[in-house]
Amino acid sequence: MAVRLRLARFGCRNRPFYRVMAANSRSPRDGKHLEVLGYYNPLPGQDGGKRMGLNFDRVKYWLSVGAQPSEPVQRILFRAGLLPPPPMVVMGRKGGPRDTRAVDPMSGKFVTAGGTSTSDVAKEDKE
Repeated sequence: MAVRLRLARFGCRNRPFYRVMAANSRSPRDGKHLEVLGYYNPLPGQDGGKRMGLNFDRVKYWLSVGAQPSEPVQRILFRAGLLPPPPMVVMGRKGGPRDTRAVDPMSGKFVTAGGTSTSDVAKEDKE
């Protein structure tokens, strides 16, 4: 059985609310699940921020036994500090081939083999 960490949608129309769940990959989005791991509310609250809550111990357990997070859950876990940043690939042009250079998720700049961004390399060449 392949286990996925994914979002199940709750709430009403135009007011989404999601639960982070561990579920069998073959079960439907809002169907049977193994465990509820947390929640995610994408609508900004009074303070203007998005709200999320996770049970870190259980998420770490499911990741340790081989559960695969979906892309939205992977971004949520990155923001929470549980996963490394997902690999980002830059589009060359719409519908064109993808650029295979790595991108730093914090700055959005290309990362060279030495771990420095291309703008840092350009600054060193000018000096």
